[in-house]
Amino acid sequence: MKILLLGKDGQVGWELQRSLAPLGELVMHGRETADLADPGALRALIRACKPDVIVNAGAYTAVDRAESEVELATRVNAEAPGVIAEEAKACGAWFVHYSTDYVFDGRSNEAYDEDAVTNPQSVYGRTKQAGEAAIAASGCLHLILRTSWVFGARGKNFARTMLSLAKTREALSVVGDQIGAPTGADLIADVTALCIYRLFSQPDMARHSGIYHLTAAGAISWHGYAQFVIGMALAQHLPLALTLDDVKSVGSAEYPAAATRPANSRLNTHKLRTTFGIALPDWEVHVRRSVSIMLSQEQRNEA
Repeated sequence: MKILLLGKDGQVGWELQRSLAPLGELVMHGRETADLADPGALRALIRACKPDVIVNAGAYTAVDRAESEVELATRVNAEAPGVIAEEAKACGAWFVHYSTDYVFDGRSNEAYDEDAVTNPQSVYGRTKQAGEAAIAASGCLHLILRTSWVFGARGKNFARTMLSLAKTREALSVVGDQIGAPTGADLIADVTALCIYRLFSQPDMARHSGIYHLTAAGAISWHGYAQFVIGMALAQHLPLALTLDDVKSVGSAEYPAAATRPANSRLNTHKLRTTFGIALPDWEVHVRRSVSIMLSQEQRNEA
């Protein structure tokens, strides 16, 4: 099996380098050699590679900046997936692509399933929805994996930011009226690899081409998430400037942003779990592991 990975240097792309390698020949590209804003170059790259699977982990993810960079967000999130899908169709490859809870308005009281009506409230959400539509219209074999609240070991993430702020601030205000499931990039990468393995090892999997929801189990607010992380730090006696009581819950209206966030980011993962025989852990599992690593690093730095 020959796999073409695009967006290799992002949070999910970095983990995919590890998880996809055992499946076959892995050809990897980042922005420098496969710019999603350059559709002509993408076409040429795919035609030269002739892959069996294309995994696109690249995207325009600057949610607030997208409100003023509509053209660039559209090229990367909407037009590029369409180009990739057309080339996947032409060479008979499966196309694995990642989408987002932002395609929904977040007003439902229930976890969204794959057939729920989309109603994106931001440029980011609208461009990701357009990318989904372009893939479906191409007729290629595809898995569109919608996820949410993604965090990774590399670079910035919510937990690391909370720990940093808690060292110097005597109080924190964190949004408490948005809920979702923090989902590790490593979980997304591992599930992706398992899905691809099943696609090629089981007969008649072409009938399962479509959209799937992929998040960790359970749900929490950003405020609850912050308290969980800071509670772990306090339990490890990391010197902080505050206590759990100093982490206050506030409404989204108190933190206006250029782009509207969904209040409810919960996604129903039943379809993915039953189709591919996958068990998804509670969000605490990967968050606890990630924060434990961060705390160990902090303690070594202080030693």
